Amino acid sequence: MLGFGNSAYAGMMDICAALDSDVEVNHGRQIAFIPHRSLLMVQIFSQFVSRKTILLTVLETFLITLAVVAGAKLRFWNDPSEFSAYCQFPDFLLQVLALVIALQLSFYYGNLYNRHSLGRRYEEAISVAQSLGTASVLLGLLYWLWPALLIGRGVFFLSLALIAILVLTSRMLLDRAWRFAVPTENLLILGTHNLGVTVAQELRQRSDLNLKLAGFVNSQHERVIGPDLDGVPILGEVGDLERIASEQKISRIVVAMEERRGGLPTRELVTLRVSGIHVEDAHSIISSLSGRVWLETIRPSWFVFSSGFHRSKLTLALKRLMDLLISCIVVVLTAPIMAVVAVAIRLDSKGPVIYRQSRVGLRGRPFDVLKFRSMRTDAEALRGAQWATQEDPRITRVGRFIRKYRLDELPQLVNVLCGEMSFVGPRPERPIFVEELRKHIPFYDERHSVRPGITGWAQVQYSYSDSILGSQRKLEYDLFYLKNLSIFFDCAIVLKTAQIVLTGTGSR
Repeated sequence: MLGFGNSAYAGMMDICAALDSDVEVNHGRQIAFIPHRSLLMVQIFSQFVSRKTILLTVLETFLITLAVVAGAKLRFWNDPSEFSAYCQFPDFLLQVLALVIALQLSFYYGNLYNRHSLGRRYEEAISVAQSLGTASVLLGLLYWLWPALLIGRGVFFLSLALIAILVLTSRMLLDRAWRFAVPTENLLILGTHNLGVTVAQELRQRSDLNLKLAGFVNSQHERVIGPDLDGVPILGEVGDLERIASEQKISRIVVAMEERRGGLPTRELVTLRVSGIHVEDAHSIISSLSGRVWLETIRPSWFVFSSGFHRSKLTLALKRLMDLLISCIVVVLTAPIMAVVAVAIRLDSKGPVIYRQSRVGLRGRPFDVLKFRSMRTDAEALRGAQWATQEDPRITRVGRFIRKYRLDELPQLVNVLCGEMSFVGPRPERPIFVEELRKHIPFYDERHSVRPGITGWAQVQYSYSDSILGSQRKLEYDLFYLKNLSIFFDCAIVLKTAQIVLTGTGSR
């Protein structure tokens, strides 16, 4: 076995389990790599969250609770008996719980836990102020519905002031403490083609991971001539891997080689892995950082041997039950809105209010999707079927508004109730587009293995697509959803969808 002992061979097996590809070893036996997920991330509800974000969420939950108790103490600072009476269990506990939930939802929708979406401190302060205002409105509605949850006016405003101070201060202190408590790790990318560049671009957006990209290493089949690539230094060739890792004090190596057969430096990676350096696969890194599957270089073996893609009968039954419950609730809540939209469409332009269009559903079966009409009735009279584009002239005045806030999708609740669609899943596409896309995009038909959805992971992560490349990007998100399908993931997508509907982002 190329002179390897048993321990070295076992080490090679670990490397093979970390890299998600195929390598010929031991008389031609193929070993399928299994993704390795240790990039300072934790998977919660099928989403990869940094440990820093988790710590911040827990810390701020504690600080909000502390602020309410402190606010009550300040309000009754000269009357301990009144303070004791005010904090009676369980009423006070329920009041604090309502406040915590409202504030945490507001922080989430204000992107305060999306660490790479915030810039300077003053932007963070503005987001905190906006979130506190949103929470106040939400709590006002809640107090009107359940007066028993009402917190006294004095305690409420004192608590909000303390929350603003504690949250902003804790974030500043946590950022400083994190740099000392979690030392920066140097990361090396093996491979200099598109896959490696994509990993580098994704890492640049995640300052909360405390990772420093030391550079690239040219592989045997992928060589770039020059001192750097995309602004990152090229530190040498694959034969110098051990020397580079030692000189640069590398803690993690990401294998981003698009062609690995005969070129993967297995012996060097085994040595480095045994010495304590994490060796991780580029596809798994991209998946955990971006929530999508990189299709351009993925092999069929990844689908066969990768973890995930589990769909138990219980999960599917609960998903269907959730579809029925959510659809019934949304139909009742939005009935007045749908009536107004229907009248507006009728007054704005000629044609039917409800538009039927053939789409491809579960297992490739076609069905008619229902939508509020948002385009002119002659939208496809001249050029036939085509994707919607930015500032599409075919869209009516009312149509532009209802598309922005996704109101045109509301009639699809009927499709969900009839079992043709799910509330969450890949968006159904038209048959003519499916025929074209399956010719150009590998694994496109895999998205038809579940019911299509009104909303989905691709919809909340990626805007409307009007090209084959855009459809491929959306499929990458759909495959990530299929791989991690769960009830909790569906709930997370519903929460994200509510944010998009309220802000009107990502529409055409």
